[in-house]
Amino acid sequence: MLYRNVHGRVRRNFNWPPIQEKSAIIITAAEWAPGNPIPGDPSPGRPNLGEANVYVTNIGPHDPEGGSGGVEFHLHVDWPSPLDVIVTISVLEDVENFVVVG
Repeated sequence: MLYRNVHGRVRRNFNWPPIQEKSAIIITAAEWAPGNPIPGDPSPGRPNLGEANVYVTNIGPHDPEGGSGGVEFHLHVDWPSPLDVIVTISVLEDVENFVVVG
């Protein structure tokens, strides 16, 4: 997903049927650099290893809540001005066991 004009810490939610509360999720983020326009491509470009710190924290998958399951997370852009950010979400196998430690 491409999020435009992200600045600071923002809460995001992405609903997607394969995600449930017990899903193991990996989310990555990077600054997005526009490329050459390509017909039919709404957002040509590529991830850019720029100077800004762009990252994701507080990843929380959830069950359907009036729709499909999904995941909430905080997207961070530590830069003086808003940036475009590309985010990838990978859904792994369900968590097999939940252990309380301590």
